[in-house]
Amino acid sequence: MPFLDRFRRKKEDPEVARRARLLQTGRIAEGTIVDIGGETASGAFTHIFYRYNISGVDYESSQTLNGEQQQRQTEYAPGARIPYATIRISQAIP
Repeated sequence: MPFLDRFRRKKEDPEVARRARLLQTGRIAEGTIVDIGGETASGAFTHIFYRYNISGVDYESSQTLNGEQQQRQTEYAPGARIPYATIRISQAIP
């Protein structure tokens, strides 16, 4: 029913919502790429694995690259530095 559709919540991609929330409230850190993975049929990789440090504690994490980031794969070579403002971490869960 079109009238009731106004009151339904819009379905939102959880990854898009998470990234938007981190852009607004996340901590900013600098990191280093340690590995890449998840090749596509064209040979492009889809995941990066990186290490970052907050308050003297080292963390490792991974991230799926979006389409724009996959176009700039030379910036994501192992050993490359990830500049500040690129890594955003939830303040509740480092």
